[in-house]
Amino acid sequence: MKLGVLLCDDVRPELQPKHGNYPAMFTELFAQVDPTIELLFYRVIDGHYPQSLSECDGYLTSGSRYSVYEQSRWINVFQGFVHQLYFQHIPLVGICFGHQMIAQALAGEVMQSDKGWGIGAASATIDVPSNLQPPWLTEPPADISLLVSHQDQVIRPPQDTTILASSLFCPNSIMLVGEHFLGIQGHPEFTPEYLADLLKLRKSTYPIETYQNALEMLEQPTDHLKVTQWIIQFFRYRKLLGDQHTFNKTE
Repeated sequence: MKLGVLLCDDVRPELQPKHGNYPAMFTELFAQVDPTIELLFYRVIDGHYPQSLSECDGYLTSGSRYSVYEQSRWINVFQGFVHQLYFQHIPLVGICFGHQMIAQALAGEVMQSDKGWGIGAASATIDVPSNLQPPWLTEPPADISLLVSHQDQVIRPPQDTTILASSLFCPNSIMLVGEHFLGIQGHPEFTPEYLADLLKLRKSTYPIETYQNALEMLEQPTDHLKVTQWIIQFFRYRKLLGDQHTFNKTE
């Protein structure tokens, strides 16, 4: 299976020698779960997009330091691309910035949260009625934990959204829009070591108590591999449905 990673930013240059850039992070993450997955990278922040939407079986995004509501040309173009993916029923997994862009592009609402920064490791409760649980969401635990780094949040999800995971801090932590768009506020691709270095680099940005609590939380285990397995199963399920549709049309 071939997945396109839409790059919406770069790792800070001073952190790249130790941690690599986003392509290295996603490559390492997917190699741990399914090394047969082929990743293609598109720097949408520089206007680099697939020549054809059919180049990949689906797409996922990196995070970004930017806000989806900023008036920037590349963000506006990217919003249009996400809108196009949705209405052509091409699967997309939005990570952090991409999660928020799904809402922004599909008439939801994103804004800076009055709860402040979400940094460190965040836990969200999975509570999906059995009749709404998608088939790729296998053996979900009661709670799921991921590394996070965000100030913006999805305040109002788009129509036709099923909330898969929520918390008091972030009510829309994981959401399924339609059946082919999946938004995840957390970062399965981050490592605790990377996030610790990023937080230290940006220490002056955060309230001191928030910063100290975040560093302590980084010692907790996260469910990044479980979530990545779900992401892969999501794409495989959507690909299977697409292949069946194509087969039926040509019978």
